[in-house]
Amino acid sequence: MFRKNIALLAGGFTGEYEVSVNSAKNIAANLNADKYNVYTIYINRDSWFYASDKGNFPVDKNDFTITLDGQKVKFDFAFITIHGTPGEDGKVQGYLDMLGIPYNTCDATTSAITMNKAYTKAIVNGIHGLNIARSVQIFKSGIHDISAVAAKLKFPLFVKPNNGGSSVGMSKVQNAAGLHDAFERAFTEDDQILVEEFIKGREFSIGIARLHGKIKVLPATEIISSKEFFDYEAKYTPGVSKEITPGNLTHEQNEKIAEIVTEVYLRLNCKGMVRIDFILLEGAEEFYFIEINTTPGQSANSLIPQQVRAAGMNVGEFYGELIEGNIRH
Repeated sequence: MFRKNIALLAGGFTGEYEVSVNSAKNIAANLNADKYNVYTIYINRDSWFYASDKGNFPVDKNDFTITLDGQKVKFDFAFITIHGTPGEDGKVQGYLDMLGIPYNTCDATTSAITMNKAYTKAIVNGIHGLNIARSVQIFKSGIHDISAVAAKLKFPLFVKPNNGGSSVGMSKVQNAAGLHDAFERAFTEDDQILVEEFIKGREFSIGIARLHGKIKVLPATEIISSKEFFDYEAKYTPGVSKEITPGNLTHEQNEKIAEIVTEVYLRLNCKGMVRIDFILLEGAEEFYFIEINTTPGQSANSLIPQQVRAAGMNVGEFYGELIEGNIRH
């Protein structure tokens, strides 16, 4: 059988480097070795290289190849699992587009837009059944009028980096006195920040992917955090958060949510798999959009693998279809 060469892209330029490497390990362990030769390519600011037991081999960025034992290895497909820049914000996607190499994620435009929380909300606004928390976008180079923000929005507020993918630099603020420090913290992560009203309710995350040409909505996971919000520590420290997959939702709620997230996926022109985080408002059936993640974590205990298993699917076959579907496309 002819085996396809898969470049599995891991690492990146952010604090989530190790999280990405763990995602890559799980993907590599699950991909069918009879169908795919998997080469994990590490990307950092200094170099791109393939790491093997024989050493590190640099990537030739002119044609995205590596040379092993004097033989040039070309890739049939790139499986991107980089969280944050440059794999989640469209930069790697644009590079691969120029070389004509297919990949598993959203395209460069959608990846870039969805990294910007404010722009994403502007696009999905108006989808039937979808609510958006009121918010203000603030630029580092602009005027930071704390009293104007306090007058416009209702406390408590979330202050978060607009382009951050990992909840780093995020604060929950109870009154105007706390805004200055929260702004400073968020601005260390990004030049744009989002100040958003806190929505009290149950938090969920749901995977959605195009498989065999059709959009498939995975079972939702309910996230119950012992912290005030699902921040970086809550995401990656064992025992801080409880994840229930599938989440405790009625048949009607699941149907309504599936309709909403499908419309989000279509409106943002998503490809491959994405994860959408949302809140069901306390005491109501209202769905509030939080954010979309276009390169969701793929370590063995990550939400998407949990949801794939809960749907009765094989994780390796799921990854395989993301490859085959994008090569066919």
